[in-house]
Amino acid sequence: MSAPPGPGLRRSVRMFRVFLREQTDPDLFYRAQAEDTLEQVSRYVDVAGRRVLDIGGGGGWFTEVFRGAGAQCFLVEPEAADPAHTREPRGDERAERHAEAIRAGRLAPGATLAGDGTRLPFRDEVADLTFSSNVFEHVPDPAPFLDEMVRVTRRGGLMYLSFTVWLSPWGGHETSPWHYLGGRRAAARYQRRHGREPKNLFGASLYPRYVGPALRLVRGRPDIDLVDALPRYYPDWMSWIVRVPAVRELATWNLLLVMRRTGSP
Repeated sequence: MSAPPGPGLRRSVRMFRVFLREQTDPDLFYRAQAEDTLEQVSRYVDVAGRRVLDIGGGGGWFTEVFRGAGAQCFLVEPEAADPAHTREPRGDERAERHAEAIRAGRLAPGATLAGDGTRLPFRDEVADLTFSSNVFEHVPDPAPFLDEMVRVTRRGGLMYLSFTVWLSPWGGHETSPWHYLGGRRAAARYQRRHGREPKNLFGASLYPRYVGPALRLVRGRPDIDLVDALPRYYPDWMSWIVRVPAVRELATWNLLLVMRRTGSP
């Protein structure tokens, strides 16, 4: 199934502007990102009445938007496991507000389950849509994560997976652009400059992910049909970037994979 034409450059500029405010106004950024994502997902499936699993959705911004559109959405978040032991914010205001949202269940009350993306607390084929935004680069091994997405998605259901590409200018997250000199070197520089480790620590909670290997992982599975591979925040006419080796690793920024689970085991 091909998606209808989507928004163009104006939408990309708007998303880039809110991205620049992620550190100072995370609530604005995540809400704008969630609303934009709903529009993007809706090009492939109407979420109203669908069962959706939001894997690793943090404070629940995506879950809130999906539920507002009529979906039966559940948030799976490791940090919800023990509110008393939510990861220390380390003086990072963004992380602190994120943790508070999880502890309070403020954004997804009654819809949040403790769980890990590689061991989802759901039976097989329970979801019409499984959704994961910017979690893929935070798991040490991407294959088991994808295994679980496939397992809990019904045959014919969709999977929406996006991640920040390591060699893009923002691949190192808050340590960017120094990650081009190496992830550990960038983390060490961040600690010297800020007096604390970065929230996304290379080798512990941040791992390099690339476009080429991700496409090969998906295309190598008989139980997945790759519907679309897109630069998530770019206009549709820039989708050619994903098809060009080397260029795609530097220019994609955030790779979006829209997949359908097939009937193959």
